Amino acid sequence: MICSQNEIKYYKDFQLTNFNTLKINSTAKLFYMPDNSGELISIYRKHKDNTPIVIGRGSNVLFSSSGIENPVIHTGLIASKFLIGNTLECDIGVKTQMLSKFALDKKLSGFEFLIGIPASLGGAIYMNASAHGQAISDYLISAKVYDIENNKILNLDKKELNFSYRHSILKEKPYILLSAKFELVKKDKELIRAKMDENLIFRKNRQPNLSLPNAGSVFKNPSDCEFSAGALIDKAGFRGYKYKNLEVYQNHCNFIINKGDATSSDYSELIYEIYKKVKKDYNVELHPEIIYIGKMTKGEKDIWKTWKKI
Repeated sequence: MICSQNEIKYYKDFQLTNFNTLKINSTAKLFYMPDNSGELISIYRKHKDNTPIVIGRGSNVLFSSSGIENPVIHTGLIASKFLIGNTLECDIGVKTQMLSKFALDKKLSGFEFLIGIPASLGGAIYMNASAHGQAISDYLISAKVYDIENNKILNLDKKELNFSYRHSILKEKPYILLSAKFELVKKDKELIRAKMDENLIFRKNRQPNLSLPNAGSVFKNPSDCEFSAGALIDKAGFRGYKYKNLEVYQNHCNFIINKGDATSSDYSELIYEIYKKVKKDYNVELHPEIIYIGKMTKGEKDIWKTWKKI
C-alpha cells in the first residue's frame, strides 16, 4: 500500500526480497524512498523514537525472515554527483559501479576497484569498502553526515571519519552519511580501463555474480592470521558445503549462495557452524562482515550474541 505524509511517499508491509542481494524474504513495516537528503532527515525526525534503518543496494546485510519493525529508508533516489576539476561530491545513494564508470569517463583514477562492488556510496563508506589495493577512504576529503541524537548536520574531515579495515565512525556513532567529497587523480583513460577490466576478470573468476544470490563476503579477513577468511573456511572443509537451501561457493569459500528459499535463521546457523569449526581447528575467531537487520528469533539471538562478545 502506497501512503503519503507531507508529500513523502511510503509503503506499508513492504516486501524486501528484491532489496537485498541475498534474496531473503523479509517484510518492512514501513518503507520509504526519499528523493533527497532533506526528506531523509525529515523521516528520521518523524521516527525519532523508532530509529529508521538505511539501506542502499542491500549487499553485506542479512534481513530477518521475521521482518523489520523499524522504518526502512532506501537511498536509491538520493544519487546526485557534482564534479569540479578533480573534486567529486556524491550523494549517499549513488551506485559504486556507476561511480567507477563516471570516473573512467572523466579520466579520473581512484575508483577502479568499485567496478566489482555491488553497493551504494553510503554502504561503501560505512564499511570502508576496499579491494585490489584501493579503498573508498583513499581519496576521500570530507563527508557530510546527519547526527541523529543531536539533530544536526556535521561536516567531517577524513581523520574524523576514523577509517580502518571494514570500519568507519558511522559504525561507532549515530551518524547517517548524506554525501562525501573526493579528490581523484588524473590518469590515462586506457590505464584506468585496464585496471577496471582486470578487477572484473578477477571477480568473475573467483566471486559469484548476483545471479547467484549472495550477501558478499561473509567474514572479515582476520588480522592475526596468515590465512584469509576464505582460506580458513576452505581448510575447515566447507568448500561446496550445503546446508538446507544454502551452499558455500566453490570458487571462494567466504561467499554463501541462497539456492532457494533460505531464511535468516538458516544463514545464521550455517555461519555459526563455520565459525565454530574454524575456531576449533585453527584457534581463529572469524568476525562477520555481514550485518543482521530486523527481529531475531531466540536461536538467532543466541548465535549473534557470540560476536557481540568478541
